[in-house]
Amino acid sequence: MIQQRLTSLRQLMTTHSLDAIVVTKPENRRYFSGFTGSSGLLLIDKQKQLLFTDFRYIEQANKQSPEYQIVRHGTDMFAILADTVKKLGVTCIGFESDFITWDTYHKLAAQLTMVELQPVQLDALREIKDQSELTLLHQAVEIADTAFNHVVTIIRPGITELEIALDLEYQMRKLGSEKPAFDTIVASGYRGALPHGQASDKIIEAGDFITMDFGAVYQGYHSDMTRTVVAGKASDKQHEIYNIVQAAQLAGVKAVAAGKTGKEIDQVARQIISDAGYGEYFGHSLGHGVGLAIHEEPRLSPANDSKLAAGMVVSVEPGIYLPEWGGVRIEDLVVVSAAGCTVLTSSSKSLLEIE
Repeated sequence: MIQQRLTSLRQLMTTHSLDAIVVTKPENRRYFSGFTGSSGLLLIDKQKQLLFTDFRYIEQANKQSPEYQIVRHGTDMFAILADTVKKLGVTCIGFESDFITWDTYHKLAAQLTMVELQPVQLDALREIKDQSELTLLHQAVEIADTAFNHVVTIIRPGITELEIALDLEYQMRKLGSEKPAFDTIVASGYRGALPHGQASDKIIEAGDFITMDFGAVYQGYHSDMTRTVVAGKASDKQHEIYNIVQAAQLAGVKAVAAGKTGKEIDQVARQIISDAGYGEYFGHSLGHGVGLAIHEEPRLSPANDSKLAAGMVVSVEPGIYLPEWGGVRIEDLVVVSAAGCTVLTSSSKSLLEIE
């Protein structure tokens, strides 16, 4: 698996006429080496791969990255990197321009005076998931689904959004999640108009819509799901808004397929909401890639003309957000295929009225 990923990385090096690449972004460092420590970098040339880390992670690195030569550094990692680069005799090195800060770039350049530094971006190599990644993603999705099935049993007027979020996160941790995939969103009543309304101390009231957007992390891989329920009986207006979002979400899922662009898929769902008269209240993209990071490429977005490929994993999450009234969002994770897609999220999308 790691060797296959290194082969893809070396093909990119050839395309960009690079002798080597320095990998610093944590997700990419893990993807190409298996190393999960919080400090370190990779140096990969056409024949060798080295992992630089400090005393705390030497044993861990040896276990997690057997394909790599482990190099221990002290207080100045870039100085040891420069010595190694000089010994390897490389003259053109790629660096992750979308991750390295301006200050770090200058520290790197100050040490690597003997080489030319070229900007590269590596995230695209992670877009298509292999079978091992899909297995881990599926597990992360199952954890979140199970937590959702539990949390609906405790929702009632009088508890707070924070209590709901805490229960979701507790259940996911019990089931094997390393941590929440992101700050858990629980937005009820009028707060449902906030697409990223993180859980607050607002008390759930009878008749409130409650939007819950959350995910698990399993062996580094994230899940992301959203469900909107109502505390009590739904009003006619709530049924109307929910049904529009549900129709858009189902149409968006049906539209996902290899060869389609993110823009085309976004438009299918967006048109349903626009035709219903709520287009101005759906202000975000339809979806995004998910994997070692919670937000990855590709995007299901009006701005994305790139075509999807089989093996990509994306969210499909339309919503309507009405100021001072509330909102609805429904989200699944799906795996792209030539024939369409496979939905990983299993929780029902029918409107749940909790009484």
